[in-house]
Amino acid sequence: SQSSTTMLMISNHPKLILGVTLAVAVAAVSGSSLGSGGSGGGGTGRFANRTIAAAMNPPPSPASLIPFIFVTSDNFLDICSNSDAIQGLISKLHPTLLYLGVPSPSLPSADEIVLSLCAMVVTLIAYFFLFGKRHVRRRRKLAEELKLAQLQVHYLEERLNLAQGCISEKSQDGKKKEIRVFMDGAFDMMHYGHMNAFRLGRSLGTHLIVGVNSDESITKCKGAPLMNDEERMTMVSGCKFVDQVVPNCPYVMSSEYLDYVFDKYQVDFVIHGDDPCIVDGKDVYAAAKAKGKYLSIPRTEGVSTTDFIGRMLILTKEHHHKDNGNKSGIAKNDEMTLLGRQSKFLTTSRMLRLFSAGVKTPTKDMKVIYMDGAWDMFHCGHVKILQEAKKRGDYLIVGVHGDALVNKMRGSNLPLMNLHERVLSLLGCRFVDDVVIDAPYTITNDMIASLNISEVVHGNITDSPGGVDDGDRYLVPEQKGILHIINSPSKFTMSNIVTRIKRNQDTFQAKFERKMKAENEYYDERYNKTNKR
Repeated sequence: SQSSTTMLMISNHPKLILGVTLAVAVAAVSGSSLGSGGSGGGGTGRFANRTIAAAMNPPPSPASLIPFIFVTSDNFLDICSNSDAIQGLISKLHPTLLYLGVPSPSLPSADEIVLSLCAMVVTLIAYFFLFGKRHVRRRRKLAEELKLAQLQVHYLEERLNLAQGCISEKSQDGKKKEIRVFMDGAFDMMHYGHMNAFRLGRSLGTHLIVGVNSDESITKCKGAPLMNDEERMTMVSGCKFVDQVVPNCPYVMSSEYLDYVFDKYQVDFVIHGDDPCIVDGKDVYAAAKAKGKYLSIPRTEGVSTTDFIGRMLILTKEHHHKDNGNKSGIAKNDEMTLLGRQSKFLTTSRMLRLFSAGVKTPTKDMKVIYMDGAWDMFHCGHVKILQEAKKRGDYLIVGVHGDALVNKMRGSNLPLMNLHERVLSLLGCRFVDDVVIDAPYTITNDMIASLNISEVVHGNITDSPGGVDDGDRYLVPEQKGILHIINSPSKFTMSNIVTRIKRNQDTFQAKFERKMKAENEYYDERYNKTNKR
């Protein structure tokens, strides 16, 4: 029969199926214009009959495809129009339209309904292939724009910090309103990560008050700290981002103590990092959150006290050179690999710039003091000697020796902090005006003239194995009469830290492994969530 022959022709030309479908849409328009009365599809049938002879044979050329398509669409219409589904639809549609006042001659025929449905299907299919993935691309673009916007917001927040007080609101009398923010913590073995937290915290206000937890409260909640109250207070008060220090702050702030802080220090907000702080199953900052006066800041990733303790537990050179028998440069001992690894902190020029905020060029009439060293594991002894050095002049420049030089002079796995980490530590110190990165070991005439150095100072207590003299290191300033050895106000050195850790090595190693596991879980959860987004 004609129908079976036509279907056979379509099966032999599968590429024409899409054309047949598109032809149905064209026929829908033709049927609407050629049809008459209640049998509007008659025009389409007559048009198809006039072309039936041209479609009996397989199309020999592209020119004969159009007649073939129309013949096929006619058969398709006959099958669909006579189907039970269409007939059932007409039986319900016509009475409804008549009830609504549609004239009988204007009622759609079965062919018209089929053509309209086909036109809708073809339109939807065409839209999907042409524009369907546009929404996916749009969502990806919006996600990228959102990420960029978040970076821009963070950048603007940093600009606010650099502007010093731009976020201050004016009160009714026209004066700037002071926004006082409060942070607290143990700050044991305080490092540049803590300093960056202070910097971020202060950016949310105009006056930063820092509470230092007491030895007693720390011991009760998480074990004895490595540094005592006085040493930790010295470190916090020596940070240039801190305006005021409160001693003996409890590790877990009760609602009563929080009221005391708000009342005595006129605090507007309590600030802490975005990582959870849970003790005995309770949120340390629950009281502040309940009062609606809690703000969080992003954690400085890649640096922690746990990491520094791990570097000191076992002293190796594995992160400074490669062993000839081990091309990977990684220690064979798993424990040594874990503890003697490089810093995960990624120093960027932006971070250096933010820590350098406020650095000004010395004027010609200023007395410039220069002091150099390794400054490894920046500690309270460093802060006190820098404070004494600053008293001798108007502008203190501190030289920081490079990693290779420090390792050559001191050996082991020293320095425990890389050059950039040590530079950030010094830039965060309130007594330092500027830093010379990778400073030369020997001070020369050119260096003195270039930096306009008036005096070179050095403490009488040092971690350097060569002592204060160190050969010809200070020969030039000594000949010029500008070298001065000052009495170190503190006998504290990095050796004291290492000794304390080794004295209770088992305790610290167990604490290190426990804390490192928690930190790894924190980073895994954070980065997995980020990747999923």
